[in-house]
Amino acid sequence: MLARALPLFFVLIWSTGFIAARLVTPYADPLTFLCYRYLLTAAAFVVIAIAVGAPWPHGLRAWTNALVAGVLLQGIYLGGVFWAVNEGLPAGVAALVVGLQPLLTAALAFPLLGETVGTRKWVGIALGFGGAMLVLEPRLAVDMAELSPGPLLAVFAAMLGITLGTIWQKRTGAAADIRTNAAVQFIGAALMTTPVALWLESGRFETTWQAWTGLLWSSLGLSVGAISLLLFLIRRGSVASVASLFYLVPPVVAVFAYLLFNETLNTLQIIGMGVAVAGVAIASRTGRAAVA
Repeated sequence: MLARALPLFFVLIWSTGFIAARLVTPYADPLTFLCYRYLLTAAAFVVIAIAVGAPWPHGLRAWTNALVAGVLLQGIYLGGVFWAVNEGLPAGVAALVVGLQPLLTAALAFPLLGETVGTRKWVGIALGFGGAMLVLEPRLAVDMAELSPGPLLAVFAAMLGITLGTIWQKRTGAAADIRTNAAVQFIGAALMTTPVALWLESGRFETTWQAWTGLLWSSLGLSVGAISLLLFLIRRGSVASVASLFYLVPPVVAVFAYLLFNETLNTLQIIGMGVAVAGVAIASRTGRAAVA
């Protein structure tokens, strides 16, 4: 029962990241904020690993694999999205581009991992994409008129980062301890992001309750909680099924925005939520023909 609820817990926690970003954005430079987040998260995982005696990666290759996963899953993905949105890329467009990730993951699953993505799973992924786009539709009509090439390229890089990071983690991290593997991943993300932040930003992080609340939740709730769940889900399931879960994020974020910020929620969006849920359910369903 608990195992079946883990994907739902992951989506709920992951979706709060957009609320935390909205809270923090006025008070901190995006890459500077991410550097603090990575370092605090790495420290938390190190403390947890030491407390439980978790084994660390053995050998240079294992450390390199974890560092590369961190650069892709955290550094490039989060860095690209945060920077692009801060530079003016509309959130709806960012969500649309990132929404291509499950499609690309499914396309690469067989050539890179040997995982078969059958017709049922493709139908579910397509439905999930369509449902997510219906949820985003009210913003997309406005957002498409506000595009600029730099931020758009950054969010495409972010989408590629999380796609390749998911596949890399599945391929190289199956036997790794999740706690120490995550600690090394966030060290890798910090090593990549810190020099870029020093180059592009002034290091602004205002000591307001909004900035600190966003940092603590992003580090301990999102990065420790959601990333641990993501790594666990990647280990136990196909990458296409795990990637399809991201289609539930726009519906959940829309509900959060409706409840917390009084944003509108129209009939088309509600229909989209239902379509996205149905698509993810179809894509995630396991059967005798499914590849785990």
